[in-house]
Amino acid sequence: MAELGLALGGGGARGLAHIGVLKVLEKEKIDIHAITGCSMGAVIGSLYTYYGSAEKVEDLMLDFIDKVDLEELGIPNNEEQKDASFWDEFVSEMKFRFQVVRSLQDLSLISEEHATKIFELIPDVEISSLTPKFSAIATDLLSGNEINIRNGNLRSAVKASSAIPGIFPPVRRDGMYFVDGSASESVPAGKVRELGADRVLAVDVSHELKTEEEPKNVLEILYRTEDISSYHLSMERLKEADLVISPDVHGYTWAEFKKAKTIIAEGENAAKENLSEIQRLMERYTITLELEQLLKKFKS
Repeated sequence: MAELGLALGGGGARGLAHIGVLKVLEKEKIDIHAITGCSMGAVIGSLYTYYGSAEKVEDLMLDFIDKVDLEELGIPNNEEQKDASFWDEFVSEMKFRFQVVRSLQDLSLISEEHATKIFELIPDVEISSLTPKFSAIATDLLSGNEINIRNGNLRSAVKASSAIPGIFPPVRRDGMYFVDGSASESVPAGKVRELGADRVLAVDVSHELKTEEEPKNVLEILYRTEDISSYHLSMERLKEADLVISPDVHGYTWAEFKKAKTIIAEGENAAKENLSEIQRLMERYTITLELEQLLKKFKS
């Protein structure tokens, strides 16, 4: 029997496309054995394994985005910025600079109080109780190791996997100090096999690596360096998947949560366009897939 594993990558608002992919798989009655998520992929994957309904996850996320003041949490509203006046842009820039200066004394731009409020969305349950199986990827800031969290409290695991360095505070758990799994594992294609999956469908929602103008300050240099590292890491990890689908969300920023419905629809479109490939993946012999993965490792 085919044991399909989903590897859901991180990408902030772009990760909402995972909901669209899950909606199509659910409609087509394609069984999912396990889900491993990173950052937003962990958020969506955990909610799906708990509620068992992509539509329920969609409703929860849309309601959350509608009710939570994203700007209060330090997440910019890109829609408002496009038509902002000079004074609005100036105030916004001063706010940002104040946050950066304040963060030199703190561990993150978002406070622990706000982080706790955000992750109340995730059920406070034991990971091992979930069906399909679930795990979340996080990075231990002290050792540098990537950890596939397969047991313990679900909310804590997802919070650890989503702790974007500098934005969310690190999470203490199991004697480690966790930050966003994207720091070491942007699309966890290989890790979902640890949950017993014998074929892996990865959903890549990473951004495009476009040629940029010369950086104007130290922050732009740091952001660009991180973008380059993350992009190449994603490309390397995706080789571990048997099939990769890439919703057309690469042009969105991580903060464009107000475009949630459009991003979710892009996930649906991508899954529908690749439906025949997904069904073919489910029908293939496990030994054939294992040999192909072995050849990939040999070539690399």
